[in-house]
Amino acid sequence: MDTHSKHLPAGERRAVTVEAVVELAGLQNPSEITTAAIAKHMNLTQGALFRHFSTKEAIWQAVMEWVAERLLARIDHSAHGIKSPLTAMEAIFMSHIEFVAEHPGVPRMMFGELQRSESTPAKRMVQTLIQRYGERLYRFIEKGKASGEMSPALDTEAAAMLFIGTIQGLVMQSLLVGDVERMRRDAPRVFAIYRRGIESAQ
Repeated sequence: MDTHSKHLPAGERRAVTVEAVVELAGLQNPSEITTAAIAKHMNLTQGALFRHFSTKEAIWQAVMEWVAERLLARIDHSAHGIKSPLTAMEAIFMSHIEFVAEHPGVPRMMFGELQRSESTPAKRMVQTLIQRYGERLYRFIEKGKASGEMSPALDTEAAAMLFIGTIQGLVMQSLLVGDVERMRRDAPRVFAIYRRGIESAQ
């Protein structure tokens, strides 16, 4: 982490803090990341950290907001201008995998938040992200059905859930074996199977 972070303006300091947490989550169990560890990673005191975030929970919420903003922007950009709904969904799939490969700590944090029994701002942000992501997939699948690329009888909701679940499966397997590159290698052939399951038989 850049040692100049202690001299940054408030807005940039918050952004650098979020990036520090994402980096740390890629190196260790997110539940074990303390504010002391974050401050040390940034070459700051905890007091300096808490001048920008009132609590650790506020830091986690900011991280999940960062993830949602970056991931949704990434998938929107990847599908922009692609007329074929199936091709657009493939672009989204691959860009999501690339995002996770670049930030392996992100899925660890998301899975950790979703496992918490209590409702927290960070957990609600993850739930909102999944909902907004699903809405995008829903629109592409409906377009695919209308255009004839996908079967009119296709269960749109199930197809959207399977899309997200397939990515989660790839991510989990990659994390389990400690090989981020594995998801990059496996993604094209896994999507090919998914595609055969939703495209029209014609």
